[in-house]
Amino acid sequence: MAGSPTPVHLDALGPKGPYRAQAREVVHDVTGRPVAELSMVPRLYARRGMAALRRAETAPLDERVRALAEAGRLFATATVNGMSVDEYQHAVARVSGLPISIVREATRNTATGLAGAYGFAAQARPRGSRDASNGAGTAVWIRRGDVFAVLTAGNHPGVHVQWVEALALGYRVAVRPSRREPLSAHRLVTALHEAGFGRDQVILLPSDHGVADDLVEGADLAMVYGGDAVMDKYRASTTVLPHGPGRAKILITADTDVMRHLDTIVDSISQEAGAGCVNTTAVFVEGDPAPVAKAVADRLADLPSLPPEDDRAVLPVKRLDAALALEKHLHAEAAGATPWLGGDTIVADLGDGAAALRPAVFQLDRADAPQARLEMPFPCVWIAPWSRADGLAPLRDTIVLTALTSDQALVRRLLDEPTIGNLHVGDHPTHVLVPGLPHDGYLGEFLMRSKTFTNAAWGLS
Repeated sequence: MAGSPTPVHLDALGPKGPYRAQAREVVHDVTGRPVAELSMVPRLYARRGMAALRRAETAPLDERVRALAEAGRLFATATVNGMSVDEYQHAVARVSGLPISIVREATRNTATGLAGAYGFAAQARPRGSRDASNGAGTAVWIRRGDVFAVLTAGNHPGVHVQWVEALALGYRVAVRPSRREPLSAHRLVTALHEAGFGRDQVILLPSDHGVADDLVEGADLAMVYGGDAVMDKYRASTTVLPHGPGRAKILITADTDVMRHLDTIVDSISQEAGAGCVNTTAVFVEGDPAPVAKAVADRLADLPSLPPEDDRAVLPVKRLDAALALEKHLHAEAAGATPWLGGDTIVADLGDGAAALRPAVFQLDRADAPQARLEMPFPCVWIAPWSRADGLAPLRDTIVLTALTSDQALVRRLLDEPTIGNLHVGDHPTHVLVPGLPHDGYLGEFLMRSKTFTNAAWGLS
């Protein structure tokens, strides 16, 4: 695959099998070379697919658990859709621009996530409820619906670990892959079919935005990835779970020796190529932020600029024209900020039409500066002063906050703040996710509910 000039076909995967649509979209790598052709389904086909999910019956739990584990094994080791795991990982690195080491780790994590999907999903179950009633007065954990639609993201192949929990819980699932990187979703749905899930249990429907809206409307529940516009569109919805920008942050209070925690700060910014929603994008310092900005910039400046398929790569790569456009946007947004790194350029031309995105470090003059909310798809951090008078306002609306502090009263306030999704105190990088603990809340909290079930007859002899 990696050396082939012929793009691979990524067909839609519907209830009757693979479907090669007349409308196709070419998927390019970071140099602009065609890698795949993605079939784009029309509205009628999508509606028929959703209707098939609606008619289908859910397989028994033990069958679902076995099939998920087998699908994870196939995804991580087998040849799927004519592509070996090595070819798949190389292709994803070249298409997404993520370092291949990250793609390999995501492949392993996907296999682990599928094998443990039901257990992870069940972490959300209320203590008082059970899978099935054993007598009168039992609370039962049940699905809120039958059909779940997912509009996936393309920034990281690891995002697919979450939606498979819906399959584990008995939903039938329609997946609309990212047009930016559809290889991972296609490989996973194919593996699920080969592992035993029926074609009326999980389907892949690549589509434009109009048809994607139909998928959301045609499902009982949906999960949608996107930017602020997506969050605004679905914020008040009770049937759509939106995932938007993470805006992960670090807070450093005056009682903290910053240099002892520099590894955690730099790791939070730069691991996962700085492209994840849980990568730190803002650091708030009680006191002078300049020494922190300088130390972080000195460390990030040493990262190498390499093609994504290089084992030593750590930075994301884009087409050169896209990288230059992103640089122009960054510098316009950074007006008024003090550059410690990346103020001249963030673009490292790799000589083949692609460019690595170099790290950027900017110092802000106040905690409420608008740039502190700006999230970029590479290691880019805004370092700002913070004082007790600023309060929690600059720290709100974040998926994860790492607090480097010994102030337990402040920790309690941060823990009670509802707009801080996750809180770590001490040396825990913002990007590190612990299996079984929520990433942005448990998906099961959204998919399931508890109902009281009494059956007096069961208590009779």
